[in-house]
Amino acid sequence: MGIFNRSKNTAATTAPAATTAQGPDLAHLTGDYTIDAAHSKIGFAVRHAMVTNVRGEFAEYEGKLHLDGSNPAASTAELVIKVASISTGQAQRDEHLRTGDFFDAAAHPEITFKSTTAEQVDGDTYRLHGDLTIKGTTRPVVLDLEFTGSATDVYGANRVGFEGGTSVDRTSWGLTYNAALETGGVLIGEKVKLTLDISAVRAS
Repeated sequence: MGIFNRSKNTAATTAPAATTAQGPDLAHLTGDYTIDAAHSKIGFAVRHAMVTNVRGEFAEYEGKLHLDGSNPAASTAELVIKVASISTGQAQRDEHLRTGDFFDAAAHPEITFKSTTAEQVDGDTYRLHGDLTIKGTTRPVVLDLEFTGSATDVYGANRVGFEGGTSVDRTSWGLTYNAALETGGVLIGEKVKLTLDISAVRAS
């Protein structure tokens, strides 16, 4: 996924990476990984009533990564999110989001992302291009990511972590529902901020 710029040991036991003229040698992180949903978060925020943000997350998802520490451009990622698992902390609003006014979870139960290319922006940040499919519509998106560490946990699993996100216009995926406010403006903003905080475990 092209997220390698350094190796931060937060839970210990990963050997220090060698340093080259281009930066640390992280070839040892190359491999296939599965996203650990129990230690990850996929969240979003959207403007509400022109004055504040509603924040939420998806509780159920699965994903896989192929990371190439020597050649970040060869890294890939896939993600499948269960729409019905959406949660904003308010049950009535969550049910509305599952209807045809928004995600139409009955007809389109999954949101998917599949990477197309990866690139290194600089020593600390990377950019992942891919196709995001929501409600039957597929559009290109770009995720900005930062590598947050690698370690072997107390159970012997090799982990990597990264965080980042992007902003999208929800109407590009047919999520056009809105309501006018008496004071002017609209109830729901079109811009949605997507955030990722991911821990992934290397396949044995």
